[in-house]
Amino acid sequence: MTMPEQSPARPSAEAINRQIRALWADGALPVEARAEYARLVVAWAEAMRAEQELAA
Repeated sequence: MTMPEQSPARPSAEAINRQIRALWADGALPVEARAEYARLVVAWAEAMRAEQELAA
């Protein structure tokens, strides 16, 4: 019997938002954190979309 493939667990939008807020902890986004910030914003948007689809 084969088990269905499961996608790897993705962090929630809330967890990603905490990471984004941590980058801004000093009140400004450090230059060296901008790429990480951009990646997290995209991941947050995807997580929000997925969570909204589950709620519908």
